[in-house]
Amino acid sequence: MSEATQDFARLLDACRRGDADASARLVRLVYGDLRRLARAQRGQVAAPATLNTTSLVHECYLRIAGSSVGSVASRHHFFNLASRVMRQVLCDYARQRLAEKRGGGQVRVTESVLDAEGHAEASDLVEIDNLLVGLEREHERAARVFECRYFAGLGEQETADVLGVSLRTAQREWNLARGWLAERLAG
Repeated sequence: MSEATQDFARLLDACRRGDADASARLVRLVYGDLRRLARAQRGQVAAPATLNTTSLVHECYLRIAGSSVGSVASRHHFFNLASRVMRQVLCDYARQRLAEKRGGGQVRVTESVLDAEGHAEASDLVEIDNLLVGLEREHERAARVFECRYFAGLGEQETADVLGVSLRTAQREWNLARGWLAERLAG
């Protein structure tokens, strides 16, 4: 077990016991990795400039710390959960932007080319998220692999480690997810 993994486990246990200092140290321990995940997610899904990397990291951490920290079993589990939460944050933001475009803001403004591109990107993200719900029902592990690879920007081995599967299994599930999604996006 690596030193970072041991530190994470020790700090997580202290957090569960209510140690506020341990919680602050845990944030410092994972902050750089969360920023890397957030940068990868923002780059992958062309997130709008108003939702910057720092905002995504903070929103992700607040959601995890607010409701899920007690259920986190390990460092790998934490980063798997973080990739899912980042997906949710980005998709919630995209849905909000789409709702505003449909009249949620009440002020009608002519759409510029940039607004149209942002709208298309938000629509694509929401469509992928909706398809992932179906993929989860049929092939849950493939959906988790897709989240790690597409939304969190993890490599093959990182994805395998985070999900606790072999590299070959992660590769097979990635291919399954991509094929499944491509078939539905094309049809």
